[in-house]
Amino acid sequence: MDRTCHSVWENCLKIIKDNVPAQSFKTWFEPIKALKLDTNVLTIQVPSVFFYEWLEEHYVSLLRKTIKHQLGSDGRLEYNIVMDKSSGSKNPYTVNYPTNNNGELKNQPVPMPVNINESIKNPFVIPGLKKLNIDPQLNAKYSFDNFVEGECNRLARSAGFAVAQKPGGTSFNPLFIYGGAGLGKTHLAQAIGSSVKTMYPDKLVLYVQAEKFGQQFVDSLKNNTINDFVNFYQLIDVLVVDDVQFFSGKEKMQDIFFTIFNHLHTSGKQIIMTCDKAPKDLVGLEERLLSRFKWGLSADLQVPDIETRVSILQMKMKADGIQLPQDVIEYVAHNIDNNIRELEGALISLLAHSTLNRKEIDLPLAKQMLKNFIKHSTKEISMEYIQKFVCEYFEIPLEMVKSKTRKREIVQARQISMYLAKNHTKASLKTIGQFYGGRDHSTVIYACQTVEDLIDTDKKFKNWVQDIQKKLKMS
Repeated sequence: MDRTCHSVWENCLKIIKDNVPAQSFKTWFEPIKALKLDTNVLTIQVPSVFFYEWLEEHYVSLLRKTIKHQLGSDGRLEYNIVMDKSSGSKNPYTVNYPTNNNGELKNQPVPMPVNINESIKNPFVIPGLKKLNIDPQLNAKYSFDNFVEGECNRLARSAGFAVAQKPGGTSFNPLFIYGGAGLGKTHLAQAIGSSVKTMYPDKLVLYVQAEKFGQQFVDSLKNNTINDFVNFYQLIDVLVVDDVQFFSGKEKMQDIFFTIFNHLHTSGKQIIMTCDKAPKDLVGLEERLLSRFKWGLSADLQVPDIETRVSILQMKMKADGIQLPQDVIEYVAHNIDNNIRELEGALISLLAHSTLNRKEIDLPLAKQMLKNFIKHSTKEISMEYIQKFVCEYFEIPLEMVKSKTRKREIVQARQISMYLAKNHTKASLKTIGQFYGGRDHSTVIYACQTVEDLIDTDKKFKNWVQDIQKKLKMS
């Protein structure tokens, strides 16, 4: 019986069908057409360059073995790629896969670039709009101007600013920003995008949440528009993907993002990602994708310190045109220390209560209004707050506790502060010593022992410590 291209390809499909999931077979093999068989060379037609690249990335080994099984060790496969209508060419583009004597691929061709214009469907806007009209999906309220810099975020902010100045032209590609909820990841990522749009108006910038990306991917599969989906994202000059941990466990979505990532990175385009974990701590992601996340710079955002929290509140007040007493600002900053989102939420809550009740905001009112808010936050007393509290209790200057003076009242306040820091914070002895004037851990041990001895022998001193501890818990 004479072999035809169709019979050979049908036999190949029977083998392939037994080796790939049903959905993958339907998506990636059913659309293929057998065109011709010339001796031991089978030519198949695929719908697009992306389709060809996907087969090359995921199924070339299976195809090679199948062709070898059907056509012998000299069997070869050629791809006939249908070009996009926008390319202006009616001729298909043919790629072949020659093999060496061992049946292994050699001289793999460089994929022909896809010629894309406004005919590609945009998942963010009505299809048909010109590509320069792509909405970057950025929020104007997120900028570098209102992103408060501190020790907790200095590296990430500096790297983000460098990327904004020269997108795709720094070693920070991709820029991977990670940290807990409410620490400013989205703010920083969008600030980079907004800055790029300001300095480079012609660049295509796009912010997208990973979950939204996933929804678009699923829709493209349902509507058989996966090529348009990929081609659209390959247009972008600066791609910002928020919360990439959403990709965990979603293999097909990771495959698509891997393809887009490779294209953008190879083309010198900038990629920015945010995540709630460092790349090394992510689970459910393919190793090849994780390795690419680590190509550039991974910068973390940490919980802001007391000075940064105060600055954040002051900037928020300035932006909203309001004023609060300094002791109220410090009270909120001391007690709301989980993340920036809770900090701003506490301020909004305080202002709302003040407006509705038509009362002037002072410290007693702040404590009353924020009592429930603070109670339900996972608050840990900080060394800064302990130091300030002890200094106010004994009515001594704040800076004197860290000084080298040996005045009895100052030394006593310092020792009580160290004792309370050891018992009410998670800080190590070394950290406590460094905080209180650069002293070593042995000084902290001596201070704690002295306080315990005085509690046992000095009733007045004992009352002081107990009173301070009681007020700390109530503050």
